[in-house]
Amino acid sequence: MAVKIRLRRMGAKKAPFYRVVVADSRYPRDGRFIEEIGTYNPLVDPAEIKIDAEKAAKWIKNGAQPTDTVKSLLKKAGI
Repeated sequence: MAVKIRLRRMGAKKAPFYRVVVADSRYPRDGRFIEEIGTYNPLVDPAEIKIDAEKAAKWIKNGAQPTDTVKSLLKKAGI
């Protein structure tokens, strides 16, 4: 089972809000997930990034692969 750390889109049309989740790569983008580890709001200036560093580190240590976007968010958050 390939586990990914990726974004799950929430919010209304034209007003995106994302949750950073750990999910099986076979599930749809907004479908089932294993655990929620943070949020990302690109609409405020500067963009608001809240990620639980301990959970993210635990999942990466266990083999979860972050997507390119999540990888850049983790760098910006200092994780």
